[in-house]
Amino acid sequence: MIANVRGDERPPDNALSGENNLLSNLNEKDYDKSIDLYTKAIELNPFVASYYGNRSFAYIKTEFYGYALADADKAIKLDPKYVKAYYRRATANMALGKFKLALKDFEAVTKSHPTDKDAQKKYNECNKIVTRIAFEKAISVEEKKKSVVDQINLSTISVESDYDGPRLENEEKVSLKFALDLMKAYKDQKKLHRKYAYTGKKFTVCGDVHGQFYDLMNIFELNGIPSADNPYLFNGDFVDRGSFSVECIFTLLTFKLLYPNHFFMSRGNHESETMNQMYGFDGEVKSKYTGQMATLFTEVYNLLPLSHCINNSILVMHGGLFSDDNVTLDDLRKIERNRQPPESGLMCELLWSDPQPQNGRSPSKRGVGIQFGPDVTKKFLEKNNLKYIIRSHEVKQAGYEVAHNGQCITVFSAPNYCDTMGNKGAFVTLKGGDLTPKFTSYEAVPHPNVRPMAYANSLLSLLA
Repeated sequence: MIANVRGDERPPDNALSGENNLLSNLNEKDYDKSIDLYTKAIELNPFVASYYGNRSFAYIKTEFYGYALADADKAIKLDPKYVKAYYRRATANMALGKFKLALKDFEAVTKSHPTDKDAQKKYNECNKIVTRIAFEKAISVEEKKKSVVDQINLSTISVESDYDGPRLENEEKVSLKFALDLMKAYKDQKKLHRKYAYTGKKFTVCGDVHGQFYDLMNIFELNGIPSADNPYLFNGDFVDRGSFSVECIFTLLTFKLLYPNHFFMSRGNHESETMNQMYGFDGEVKSKYTGQMATLFTEVYNLLPLSHCINNSILVMHGGLFSDDNVTLDDLRKIERNRQPPESGLMCELLWSDPQPQNGRSPSKRGVGIQFGPDVTKKFLEKNNLKYIIRSHEVKQAGYEVAHNGQCITVFSAPNYCDTMGNKGAFVTLKGGDLTPKFTSYEAVPHPNVRPMAYANSLLSLLA
């Protein structure tokens, strides 16, 4: 494959020609192999812009947006006329919600290739997003906005006589029967009525489910329905990418209402307004319900805990650890979480950071948060008198990974992520006084013929 990439590559008049055929000799499960091969090519000749540009593409496909940006920058430095590198950089910035930076690169491409219709379309779509954000900011008021909750009058919402879905007892109480009826209805591709949508001896930790409702149902079939005797913690990224995110979040919130002291939910990096607008949840909610409902979810996500401590021994968070060695559990308790995630600081790092095999810290492969080594984990655990951490946030082929001398566990619960990655999903069960983790891996199960990212922002689909 490397031999087919020429160092003097120049884009044709249509700057996107061959975009979707890049790495054509690899199937969608081999981006890690592609990264490895292009890395070896760069070691042999570090002055070929296309090597960096193509590796940037593979990094984007594996969601390592920080690395993708760095490679795109290097490709542009080596060859300022290498148009695909501008696309790579724009794509990575779009994925991180940095729309103004993406717009600059799209503008550069349209100026260099004024007849390229694809480039013009991407520029126009990105410009719409930047314009909309600027308009919303201009008309916003500094005082606290009235909550959507205060604008909803349930008494005015009637349940139609022909509605045959789950019903709340006495129109207000969540019961086990309601939860079971809800899951059955979702399996049959029915919808919960909007009135109910607004009301709302082991311990199992699950990672990202990303809108893969039928795989979520498989977890409950394998491990049992949540109950007071079968508690669960879902560790963020309940929505986005998968196209059954509404079904996932309502099922999880139903169990939270049913068992408030035995069912727990941590916020992930995708429980944010920007991610939801890009990766599908916002569009899905608006398609199945209303824009008001989408705004309500933003408010709900702002209230989710950022981490959980189990038996004063295990800290569970979605992303990872911190750029400061002196962080304590009290520092985490003091974080103001009722807001959109910032781009730096403790809240950002809890949601975005990743472990690395080597000691120390490194810039994030995602472009947000940090990467932290075994020594960082060890110091944090010793300072806070903890045994180990459990985090999610990353696809693992077995659905889980034990790293940092057993002190850092990753669990990812969305098998065959986005219907392309071929990974297993997993959950962790903790039993006994010493809370020894037990891992259960499982394959993906069939789902209705709705593709992942079906509700995602149209510009992302253009960049795929």
